[in-house]
Amino acid sequence: MSHADAVNTLEAWTARACQALDLDPEMLDRDLVLDMTRDVAHGVARPAAPLTAFLVGLAAGRDGGDAEAVRAACDTVQQLTEQWTVR
Repeated sequence: MSHADAVNTLEAWTARACQALDLDPEMLDRDLVLDMTRDVAHGVARPAAPLTAFLVGLAAGRDGGDAEAVRAACDTVQQLTEQWTVR
């Protein structure tokens, strides 16, 4: 699959998942979440990435559910990941 095909697939999947979950797709900062999961996958362990993304979603929902809450949760995870890789 080419990079363009992968991006198109990701956009289509995201739109469909947002619709099914009754979420506004504009709420998703795709690059922020992908960067966070990449860093967790490489800095901690691959299986930690989807679990951490779920935890970020829970934390963001608890803290207001807006884009700022997502950024704050991702920032917290980024700091945790950096501390983890130093271990």
